Amino acid sequence: MRLGILETGAPPKDVDQFGDYPAMFRALFGQDAYDYATFDIQAGELPDSTDACAAYLITGSSAGVYDPLPWIEPLKDFLRAAKGTPMVGVCFGHQIMAEAFGGKVIQSPKGWGVGLHRYEVRQPEAWMDAPRFSIPASHQDQVVEAPPGARVIAANAFTPFGMLAYGDQPAISLQLHPEFEPAYARALIESRRGSRYTDAQADQAILSFEQPDDRSRVGGWIQRFLEEATLRRS
Repeated sequence: MRLGILETGAPPKDVDQFGDYPAMFRALFGQDAYDYATFDIQAGELPDSTDACAAYLITGSSAGVYDPLPWIEPLKDFLRAAKGTPMVGVCFGHQIMAEAFGGKVIQSPKGWGVGLHRYEVRQPEAWMDAPRFSIPASHQDQVVEAPPGARVIAANAFTPFGMLAYGDQPAISLQLHPEFEPAYARALIESRRGSRYTDAQADQAILSFEQPDDRSRVGGWIQRFLEEATLRRS
C-alpha cells in the first residue's frame, strides 16, 4: 500500500537529531510496512491527485490551523477533495482535518498539554483492543467542535475531542503523538523549558515518562484501521 505522509512541520532545530516526523512514523509502523511517499506541505508540495496514494497521514506542526499561512487553505482543499480516501491525522493533522470537514479549533485557554497523557476509549472501534491508552501529548490548540457526523472515540477531561472517527468517510484523527519516542518527547520539553513551559510544568511532564506508554499499541491500531479501510475501498 502506498501511504502518503503529508508533512506539515518539522522538529525544532535543537532536537532534529531524532529525525523528521515522517521518519518517526516509519519507525513506528515499520520501515517496510508501506510504500511511503512524503510531501512537504509547507513547501507547496501536494499529491498530483487524490488517488496518488491509497491512504494519507497528516503530521503534526508548530503552526495553527487558523494561522494566515499560504499552505493552510490548499491543504484543507486537498483533504476535502480526498474525502473517501482513508485518512489519519495526528496533532495538527487532527486539527486541520476537523477544520476542513466543518469542526472548530482554537488556542485553548487551558494552556499546554504536555507529557504522557491518558485517554479513555469512549466508543471503541473494531480495530481497538484496550479501554484506555497513554501516549505523549504536545499541544496548545484543541478541537472544540467536532465536524458533523464525527464521533469522539477516545478523550480525557483536558482534551474532550481527543480522538475522532468520521462517520461519513474512512478517516480518524488523534490529538496525541504515538510517533514520539520518550527520548524525543523529553528532549522537546527540555528545549522549551522556561519559554513555553515553566520549570514545574517541564519537571512534571518529564516525570510522566517514567510510566509505560502505549505507542506501539496505538500505532498498531492506526495500521489496522488503514488496512481495513483500504480493503473496504478496493
